[in-house]
Amino acid sequence: MKSDKLIPGLILVMIGGAFLLHNFGYIHFHWINILHLWPIFLIIGGVNLVFAHNRSPLVIALKVIVVLIGFGLLFFGNFNNGFGFPTYTYSFHNNDDSDSSDNSSSDDDDDSDTSGTKGIVKVQGSSNFNAPYAADAHIAKLTISGGGASYNLNDTTGQLFAADTKEYFGRYEFSHRKQDSVYVLDFGMKDHKGHFDWGNHDKSNTVDFKLNVNPIWDIDVETGAVALDFDLSKFKVRSFVLNGGAGSFDVKLGQPLARTNVTISAGASSVDITIPENAACDIESNTALASNSFDGFNKQDDGHYQTAGFASAKNKMYIVISGGVGSFDVHRE
Repeated sequence: MKSDKLIPGLILVMIGGAFLLHNFGYIHFHWINILHLWPIFLIIGGVNLVFAHNRSPLVIALKVIVVLIGFGLLFFGNFNNGFGFPTYTYSFHNNDDSDSSDNSSSDDDDDSDTSGTKGIVKVQGSSNFNAPYAADAHIAKLTISGGGASYNLNDTTGQLFAADTKEYFGRYEFSHRKQDSVYVLDFGMKDHKGHFDWGNHDKSNTVDFKLNVNPIWDIDVETGAVALDFDLSKFKVRSFVLNGGAGSFDVKLGQPLARTNVTISAGASSVDITIPENAACDIESNTALASNSFDGFNKQDDGHYQTAGFASAKNKMYIVISGGVGSFDVHRE
């Protein structure tokens, strides 16, 4: 009996089953447990690494027992009141007395900037952020940060950057500046306090991004628990970096430049990456507890995969994947 897929599969089944039962009200999952019991994932990973090459029935049973006990504590343990920490909720602060909906007049929240940065801060409700396009915007770097949200990018804009948001907690902040010859854009949460109520799925932040197709883009996403759906096939992407927690991450990439670098690091997540059928691609994978699927790739050695004809290709994509439990899929279409 091969156990290399048994433990990742069992973990995914248990996570999916817990979400399903929680959504239908059959169990009440205490989300705060993850904050205090996260070392369970280290224990599960350590047991699997210690017995990585031992496939005896006794060892397989031990691995299964460790997973069941660990997730039993996570799912059914009630430690909310046992750690002595107070319960926090999100608070909202609006320093803009005019409550203007025009983002061009909202940069007084960042008066400390003396280097040409334009800052915009919005609070609970619906907001719009943008940065104008300039003809010399050949390279742009976008940094996105903040969890507890749904991030979508599947459309273009005549501006350099645009974002439409619906906000139920926290404050979004956006700034843009020109640094040497690079246009730098920063979008993320500010004054993020307390905990997000995961049980209320109807009240989660949503952000719809739009980018200009002309620049070469470097995109860096730092998130907690989010649902991310990025279609980058229309854009010239030089680098894409995703550091995520628990969540669902779907990324579609277009044709690579001379060199396109993609770096994915995620926790208990489902990661799905789509690349063009004829793109030359190299994958380095370090996902000990994850279920991996790299259709259309030839295995070079442990954790290393390539498409046919990669060495002779002019334009190449390099994907580096690391993470804990979950699934990591790269497919071509």
